[in-house]
Amino acid sequence: MRILLVEDERKMASFIKRGLEEERYVVDIAPNGEKALFLAEINTYDLIILDIMLPDTTGFSVCKDLRAKKIDAFILMLTALDEVKDKVLGLEIGADDYLSKPFDFDELLARVAALLRRKRLDKNPVLKVADLELNQLTHKIIRAKKEISLTAKEYSLLEYLMLHANEIVTRTRISEHVWNENFDSLTNVIDVFINRLRNKIDRGFEKKLIHSLRGAGYMIKE
Repeated sequence: MRILLVEDERKMASFIKRGLEEERYVVDIAPNGEKALFLAEINTYDLIILDIMLPDTTGFSVCKDLRAKKIDAFILMLTALDEVKDKVLGLEIGADDYLSKPFDFDELLARVAALLRRKRLDKNPVLKVADLELNQLTHKIIRAKKEISLTAKEYSLLEYLMLHANEIVTRTRISEHVWNENFDSLTNVIDVFINRLRNKIDRGFEKKLIHSLRGAGYMIKE
């Protein structure tokens, strides 16, 4: 799941980003409204965490612009304002939830998970390729009834491959959805993580599921 965090306070943004990445989310940061709108138009996000107080505009204005542009990602608004009228306004213009600063990070995680769960409820949360299963709700990975332990980044990579099973997934697509906008797709980091996944997913099994297509990308298939 990919998240856009719109927050101009660097320490706060860094803290939230680090915490979310530990929970296996991919996070981009926008320090102002202009950058937020730009990123939201060129990338696909599942959730946007939007601060109300921004240096160039307000989160209310950004929220309205996002909805006007038909960007349907969930929007969780953050604010130091605790007025009921401000919360009502945010919800009326298209926000999905509201969290007042200061907040407990566990509450932020709970609200993020609750919003993303809505999306998953519309479909089966268990992804399957042959005898490999990935549960998007519990984050459990099982192959041939054996549970497999992955790091957060390995999990994100496998989830993305399985969401696009039987498709060729390019390095560029992987870098955009599994890492973030600042990732250099020309490095060999993706190859390293693909090899790690192979060692955990395919080693010891006659049927190999993860395939490399020279010059094209990668594919997971039966």
